[in-house]
Amino acid sequence: MVNSKLAWYGRRLRTMQTREILWRAGRTFLPTSATAVDGDLLTGCDSSQDWEHALERFRLGVDRPSLLDQVGAQLVAGQSTEHVSNVVKAAQAASEQTFQFFGYPPTTISGTLNWNWDPIAGVQWPSLPSERINHRIAAGDVKWIWELNRLQHLPWLAQAWLFTGNERYSNSAFEQLDSWIIQNPPGQGIAWRGAFEAGIRAISVAVALQGLRDSPHLTVERYREIVNLMAHTAQKCWRERSRFSSANNHLVGEMAGLAVIAIMMPELKGSADWEQLAVEALCCEASKQILPDGSGAEQAIGYQMFTGELLHLVAALLVVRDDRAPQRIVNALSRSSAFLAAAVGFDDPDPRYGDDDEGFAVRLGPAVARTIRHHLGILAAFEWGAAGAYAATNSVDAEWFRAISPSHSVPSSLEDSTTRATSSTAQHFAKDGGLVILRSEKRRITMDVGPLGYLSIAAHGHADALSITLSDAGHDIIGDPGTGSYYGHPTWREVMRGTRAHSTVTVDDSDQSTSGGPFLWSRHAKTSIRRVDLSEGFVDAEHDGYRRLHGDVVHRRWLIAPPNERASLVIDQLTGRGAHQIRTTWPLHPSLDITYVEGGHLLHRSGSPIFLLLQSATTTLICDDVRGDESRNLGWWSERLETRVPSWWLCTNSKVELPLAVATLISPTDGIHTSRLRLNWQGQEIRANWLEDERERAITLFLDSSTVVFHDSDELRR
Repeated sequence: MVNSKLAWYGRRLRTMQTREILWRAGRTFLPTSATAVDGDLLTGCDSSQDWEHALERFRLGVDRPSLLDQVGAQLVAGQSTEHVSNVVKAAQAASEQTFQFFGYPPTTISGTLNWNWDPIAGVQWPSLPSERINHRIAAGDVKWIWELNRLQHLPWLAQAWLFTGNERYSNSAFEQLDSWIIQNPPGQGIAWRGAFEAGIRAISVAVALQGLRDSPHLTVERYREIVNLMAHTAQKCWRERSRFSSANNHLVGEMAGLAVIAIMMPELKGSADWEQLAVEALCCEASKQILPDGSGAEQAIGYQMFTGELLHLVAALLVVRDDRAPQRIVNALSRSSAFLAAAVGFDDPDPRYGDDDEGFAVRLGPAVARTIRHHLGILAAFEWGAAGAYAATNSVDAEWFRAISPSHSVPSSLEDSTTRATSSTAQHFAKDGGLVILRSEKRRITMDVGPLGYLSIAAHGHADALSITLSDAGHDIIGDPGTGSYYGHPTWREVMRGTRAHSTVTVDDSDQSTSGGPFLWSRHAKTSIRRVDLSEGFVDAEHDGYRRLHGDVVHRRWLIAPPNERASLVIDQLTGRGAHQIRTTWPLHPSLDITYVEGGHLLHRSGSPIFLLLQSATTTLICDDVRGDESRNLGWWSERLETRVPSWWLCTNSKVELPLAVATLISPTDGIHTSRLRLNWQGQEIRANWLEDERERAITLFLDSSTVVFHDSDELRR
């Protein structure tokens, strides 16, 4: 165990530059959170009278914006009784101390709520200084206990009280918060392990507290304890903020937490400085983490939404207070909305690139995970979400933000399907993030030609360079099988973030990039884009991830999916020296089953054939399909973290002397019989032939010019 820990630290150290190493060494000598200054000194409240005055100003909303209040509750309740009912139902469960996170079953904690007890794993987390708890090797799933301690159910209780007036909900919220403060003094326990968790928790507490500000259960003493908690949290968020190679969504969460504390609690002496520091940091991160083309720098759709909603929350509060938000944040949210809307169009499913831990900036609705359409609906409440409003859907979260927005109105595009239908037909190429989107009628094909992830650790990226997804009529056909696990099932994570779990090519059973740990890639495959032509439906790219292997192996892939063609063709070229094990993988959605046909597979759903997948190569391919293999963790689909179901991964393998070319033809079962795919490679030309009924089809791919020519039957006969 010690050797493993030292090895991880060695790999992590190699991802750092000298400045980061010196900074981390210097942090060792800083005071810990447990020795932070008394929060009373940060408020300037020296007496009970001062605290009474501070509470009165808080109740009146003096010098601060709010998200949850009585006026907003009336507006939200007037929009949808169903949304209100769902929130109250979630609050009822929270008041009964019933919690459900990720793919784990719901569990009810009886008696006084023990915030360090994980009933799923049967683990009591130690009451030690947080920096002494090594969550990476501890028993149980630290994500579960962290999720509980984010207190994101408190806003449900606050809303339920606003909607119903039932004191049960406000009393439950305050009793739970009382017990949390008693059991988790600053710097003590797993809940304080890192500034990120503290920042996300602060948002939940601040938002819920404002919703409960008129409750008789909010006493002066309670208010003092909560404000002191927020003062400690603010210190931790700034002093222990993520920097250098760790400055991903964690830094945004820490700075958003700090900003919310400063904006909602201006009585804190440091609030003005904290707000300035936090908002400036968020402006910088908005420019870095939302790329110029609107895609997320972390190469993970889930984290792009999470980061966007943290930025959105702070921007919305500033608009309510100051009538304006920082332009850099507004610009980032606008371009992110446009990109995400382009990704889902009218009725396409969410792309599933990279990790997704179902994170919420603030959890107003009871949905178990955020969808892109719900996310776009939230952003559409303000001007910066206009570009993506055509693809948005409504939610209680969106209704609360509309209630505080200048217009209060539902964007017409949420109700106008005509706008959405027109906008969904566009092809799209996000050059900075490296995502190509090709559409034809109800078909969407994507190809990943982007980087592995963000910064030197690329923590949430998957080794999926050149991977392809296919959806049709709003349903996934070929896709990314998901995240699998973070801590609960470590062996799942190793496979699900690796190359073989994705629709690309694996060489010598190695990942394209080199893993240094569950959230660390120590060597990154780099993708080079040779040519993208959206009008032709043509993509040509390669990556260098396998150059580290003997023989200097390079994987180059062409996607040929013209909008006027029924079938799509993928050609993989492997060049280099020597013999190598080459595997192709096509992960199917778990709703699909297969039938073997000559040269490939017939894909069907509920007994009805939908697509045909044929393969051919310049060598003999061996079929190596897998479904639900528990020993190797292959052939699974993970819709939510810590859960999985069997799904077909259509695989071929061959041990061959390079070079090698493999063709995959994906054709709809639309009444035209597709068969007899053949591949030939001579010099600088690769030709693929196949039959559609009795009509021969062919393409010639010219490698040097990266162009393709389609041939009809007459040309082929000549």
